Amino acid sequence: MRSNLSPRYATFVARRSGWAVLAVAVLTGVVAAGAVLGDRVAGDIGEVSMRSPAHEARDVIEATYASTQHIDSYIIVRDGAERLPGMAAVLRGLRFQAAITSHPEIAPTLVATDAVKGLENFVGRAACAMEAEKVADESGASLPRQEGTRVAQADCDLHAQISAVERLAEAEFRALIAAVVDPATAPAGSNPRRFLPVGAEGEDVPRGPRAMLLSQRNPNSAPVSMEEVRRAQLRIDAMLSDWFDGAFIHGEGVAKAESTRAVADSFRLITPIALVLLAVVLTLTLRDPWDIALTLLGVVVVVLWLQGLQGWLAIPSTSILIAVPFLLVGLGVDYALHVLMRYREAGETPAEGLADGIQGPAPRDAMTRGLLPVLPALGIAAVSTAIGFLANIFSPLESIRDFALISGLGILATLLVFTSFVPALKVLLETFLQKRGRTRRRHALGRAPGLLNRLLLAAAYAGVRWPWRVSFLALVLAVAGFVAALGIDTSFKRTDFQPSKAPSWLRSLPAPLAPADYSVKDNFAYLLDHFGLIARPMEAEILLRGDVTSPEMLQAIEAVSLRATRNGTFVTASPAGLIRMAARSDADFAAALAERDDDGDGLPDRDVATLYDQLFTLSPDRAAEVLYRGEGVYQSARLPIGLLLNASVQDIATDISALASIIEERAPVRAVATGRPVLSAKVQSALFATLVEGFAITLIVIAALLAVLYGMRWHAPGVGPLLLLPVVVALACLLGLMRLLGIPFNSETVVITSLAIGIGVDYSVHIGERFLSARARVGGVSLHDAMQEVLTGTGGALLGSAVTTACGFGVLALATSPPLQRFGLVTGMSILLALLASVVLLPSLLVLRERWLSVRAQVQ
Repeated sequence: MRSNLSPRYATFVARRSGWAVLAVAVLTGVVAAGAVLGDRVAGDIGEVSMRSPAHEARDVIEATYASTQHIDSYIIVRDGAERLPGMAAVLRGLRFQAAITSHPEIAPTLVATDAVKGLENFVGRAACAMEAEKVADESGASLPRQEGTRVAQADCDLHAQISAVERLAEAEFRALIAAVVDPATAPAGSNPRRFLPVGAEGEDVPRGPRAMLLSQRNPNSAPVSMEEVRRAQLRIDAMLSDWFDGAFIHGEGVAKAESTRAVADSFRLITPIALVLLAVVLTLTLRDPWDIALTLLGVVVVVLWLQGLQGWLAIPSTSILIAVPFLLVGLGVDYALHVLMRYREAGETPAEGLADGIQGPAPRDAMTRGLLPVLPALGIAAVSTAIGFLANIFSPLESIRDFALISGLGILATLLVFTSFVPALKVLLETFLQKRGRTRRRHALGRAPGLLNRLLLAAAYAGVRWPWRVSFLALVLAVAGFVAALGIDTSFKRTDFQPSKAPSWLRSLPAPLAPADYSVKDNFAYLLDHFGLIARPMEAEILLRGDVTSPEMLQAIEAVSLRATRNGTFVTASPAGLIRMAARSDADFAAALAERDDDGDGLPDRDVATLYDQLFTLSPDRAAEVLYRGEGVYQSARLPIGLLLNASVQDIATDISALASIIEERAPVRAVATGRPVLSAKVQSALFATLVEGFAITLIVIAALLAVLYGMRWHAPGVGPLLLLPVVVALACLLGLMRLLGIPFNSETVVITSLAIGIGVDYSVHIGERFLSARARVGGVSLHDAMQEVLTGTGGALLGSAVTTACGFGVLALATSPPLQRFGLVTGMSILLALLASVVLLPSLLVLRERWLSVRAQVQ
């Protein structure tokens, strides 16, 4: 296909450089204004447009059980190695609780009752009950006591608990705390031992640490913001060192603050390293400060376009968009190197093959000649990649549509900037310097004699001499990568985002660069090691709708409660559990239950609604946590589920869904698993599936588009799909390496692998376009000469681009933030694999195609 578009465009940029710069500058100002004037909103990767039964169940729970929801965190105290905490330790714990519950910044975020619970409170309430018994005995009154010899609990506030414990004799205190933790005498309906550590064999080892449960109000149902909840946790964390020799709080606020601090520490450490590394690599690649400045200026303009487009289009800043600026920066550096290297090549040879009317000073002439052959390659690479990403615009997930739109438009903006703004500025700069007598001549990377030139010539020789061997080796590596990828971890764990303790060499750096001491991950491990199944209630839940007054539902809940405990999750509250608890504490309720319990299993076999009514009379708050009564009818029940903190959201969703299925099989109710981890798992699964499908569609669309473009341009439609084979091989090897390195392939990293597609297509198109151009030249050139020209010209530019971007972004592997580490590793690997596939595998494939065409021509 012959067209005058490229010569006209190249002529305009070279001969009307000032106008080209002005036009792009004005457009940049208009687009970049969107960053200020547009609608910029913060988002999250989980904010996607999707509905499911789990989402609907969550909405029902928030509407009918909202007042019972809260956010739980654990405070772990390590202030001794005694078998049981002494009186001084218990009093210190109670006074600490009083301090935080009265703190003006913390108190508004706490729940109304039992904001902090721990072993101290059981001892304090027991001490209050003992005092009440003493008063009752002295007056001759009869004080009701709980069944058997169980320790009684009085309803008294923290100050009363402190006073009651202070008045105990040492012997009374020791006897009381021993009775509180003894399963035979512990307060009815409670388990104080859960606040004490558990040994490796499961036996109780009440020594050293103990836990307190902090309950804060949920912003979804209370006039408090999540930011206030997190600040309160941080305030408590700061107070702990004043009260205890060793203590920590494990909560969402502390974890998020540490993750944020790790990201800040990472960028503070990495930024100077990355800048120095980029400067060194760009210096070795371009060997010209002016060209380096032009490249960086072009990258800045592209980033301005990206920010402006995001603002004008009101696209929220979600973590799924993290790969977009890196993709555009990588493509920008690549485009700049191709334009500048072609300009240098044009300056090394006499003018030939120019369009009529092209004249002028050497810089304008060289830029015109340099742009003429590179424009089609840049245009085909950018348009095909952009359209491939834009194919995902029809995704049902809003976040994927945003990703597709901003990626596609960003790629086209990068093409505009580096084929007009940067080359036009280059012409103006060189013309200015030439008029002042400064003649500048630089060789294109890879063309001058030296080690790099010899390596590229060796690659060209291998592609022509052993194409079958190179292709077979690539096939073996691709198959191995795909086989390894079959076992790749696809889980999404929140703990994977927490920073680990930085290496000693990083901690030894000067104060401005040294990272902080990260403790959340170690504290979490300590929590699991010493407290076993300690969990966060309200983390997940099951909504039951239907005949919730049926005896079968209570029996199903009982079965689920036992099964859940064995599997590491447990029902923290339920109508069945509340019935048993009420029967132990209230004689009238126990009698009513006995009348309806035909088989003696402690649960009613008929007239369940009447017992529910009594539960709302005895304990309305607790009943409202697990039952919803609307218009006099019991419409639903709710089971909050305690979870292991280190389980992946996918495993949690599977376990809770299995429990819901058991209930549905045994009772006439509809059971739906929901809650934060279940919803997160559904979002992650949907996002992951959509991204994988989207990238498959992207490859198909790009292959079809390249086939059409190369069919029109070179009458070689088969070259289009051929150019994608190295991309697929690079992607397969990338997945295999991720498996070997233990990097999960989930909705976080699958976005990053888009770099392998975007940059890989770009590299392949440059190689393919220059090879076809060399072979089509009048008089023709041999396969070996053509491949030498391709790899010493375009190959050098690709190598410079790949090394620059891989080093610039690969340095993120030094980050202390795990997401940044993964991003750096995957980005660096994807770029280097795309380079190797383009300069080693693709030449062999092109040679094999040429030989096949030659054989077919001879046969015909």
